[in-house]
Amino acid sequence: MPDTIYDVVIIGSGPAGYTAAIRAGQYGLKTALIEKDGFLGGTCLHVGCIPTKALLFNAELWDHLKDAKEFGIEGVDSRKLNWAAIQERKSKIVAKHARGLEFLMKKNKVQTIKGYGRLTGPAKNGVHTIEVTNDGKSPHIQTRNVILATGSEARMLPGLEISDRILTNIEILSLKEIPKSLVIVGAGAVGVEFASIYRSFDSEITIVEMLPRLVPVEDEEVSKELARVYRKRGINFHTGARVEKVEKTKSGISVTISTEGKHHKIEAEKILIAVGRKPRTENIGLEKTKIKPEREFIQVDSWQQTAEPGIYAVGDIVLGTPQLAHVGAMEALVAVAKIAGKPCKPVNRERIPGATYCHPEIGSVGLTETQAREAGYNVKVGKFPFTANSRASIVGQHEGFIKIVSDADYGEILGVHIIGPQATELIAEAVAAMELEATVEDLMWTIHAHPTLAEAMLDASNSVYGLAINA
Repeated sequence: MPDTIYDVVIIGSGPAGYTAAIRAGQYGLKTALIEKDGFLGGTCLHVGCIPTKALLFNAELWDHLKDAKEFGIEGVDSRKLNWAAIQERKSKIVAKHARGLEFLMKKNKVQTIKGYGRLTGPAKNGVHTIEVTNDGKSPHIQTRNVILATGSEARMLPGLEISDRILTNIEILSLKEIPKSLVIVGAGAVGVEFASIYRSFDSEITIVEMLPRLVPVEDEEVSKELARVYRKRGINFHTGARVEKVEKTKSGISVTISTEGKHHKIEAEKILIAVGRKPRTENIGLEKTKIKPEREFIQVDSWQQTAEPGIYAVGDIVLGTPQLAHVGAMEALVAVAKIAGKPCKPVNRERIPGATYCHPEIGSVGLTETQAREAGYNVKVGKFPFTANSRASIVGQHEGFIKIVSDADYGEILGVHIIGPQATELIAEAVAAMELEATVEDLMWTIHAHPTLAEAMLDASNSVYGLAINA
């Protein structure tokens, strides 16, 4: 290994890292992937996206069983939840895909190296040296290019430490029992997803959000609709609220919050801290390079290149793009294409879909109505409710809507915001339409199969001009 000079070495094997490694292998580059843990896949596969969505699917099935009589299915009143079996299924899904990544590395001739990778300084004669620490040994490997894909970790509130009662996304995924009550700090995607999961399993849920609304990055009407549905589901929440103190009690925790100048306490078994994620950029050797982190994030150009020649950054550590697995993966494709001299196009911030898997689901892309107006567009909005969609009636999920934000002057689609059944799947059509610079009129003349949930997109586009057929 010391005599080998790689074309590219990737540090970190999450979605950004493994995507970079596979594509580099496909391009015929001599590639190595460094991973500090004993498995590939990073946070997303092991303690993030995948296990969380597995639990959400179980929660959805459990909710369907509660309404079984409505669908003409009887005899399920004695249903029993086997939490251990649910956790086992989740773990099997994770293990299957981890094995799949190992296979893909071999298939694409990627050398995997276990250890903690650090930069050692600028390139010498066009070659970078990476220190890899593992079991007290620190060999060095050489490469012409480096891709940093070290990911992120959950932020913790000041003064709190992880315990059996104070949880992050990692601990809450491996609970031995369902908590009877749970306080969730943060109403972003992570917070509302876990609220949805554990409420389905009959936990008493209270969300505390510092900003004025749930899912604050989404369109205001989406936030309002989620709040309405969550009240209906019996999920409690306090917006514009701050956590002042967390104390352990005999049976759980006591959380003191302040809202509108008033303090009050919430008692619960456990508390989940979901206030965002911190980039892992400490102790990776940045100080030995020209890279100067900003709020711990790394600045890159359109091709993911950092200030240090030959070093690229992708994924959750990048400044200015959302910390989403699919963003990191696309950034990785851009970086590797640039290294390989292949055609590529930079990530467009306004074409990044957001996907939140709470029930009802949320999918969005582009500008919110408020953002579009603030940007000076002559805004025209269309909105179509799922209550008027026949497939939504068939599947028994009537909540929510599709909202299209457009430029009235040219019909440009500025943003699409969906809350409702399969929103995370339906948003793909909007992303493709915007990527291809389709107009609202183009969507209006695109035939959608009937009866489908996707048909709601047709009605939503027609509603921009007050011409929706089904509403």
